[in-house]
Amino acid sequence: QVQLVESGGGLVQAGDSLRLSCAASGRSFSTYAMGWFRQAPGKEREFVAAISWSGGSRNLADSVKGRFTISRDNAKNTVYLQMNSLKPEDTAVYYCTAGDTWMRITTQRPNYWGQGTQVTVSS
Repeated sequence: QVQLVESGGGLVQAGDSLRLSCAASGRSFSTYAMGWFRQAPGKEREFVAAISWSGGSRNLADSVKGRFTISRDNAKNTVYLQMNSLKPEDTAVYYCTAGDTWMRITTQRPNYWGQGTQVTVSS
């Protein structure tokens, strides 16, 4: 099993940057595809970013392309979401996820979820 703990959220102004971190524990972290999802109040959960176990494949939602990047450091069992040029519409709870296959993330069916970290962007 995999346990995920997000950190790095907070309150920032539009245009600022944040880096979210997701610390993972459990067996074979490096073999898992990882992803970030988010959910704003009153809205459906949406996909943000995904990265394969090797880091060789990455995918970003259209709404964050050019602003966000996803990366991972398997030696540290950690995945990151670098968030630049933040906008008020980025305000949401951000969830780190893990999937035992790439398809689990790309089809938005991760096996594991973190508790989430709040990101609030003021205008």
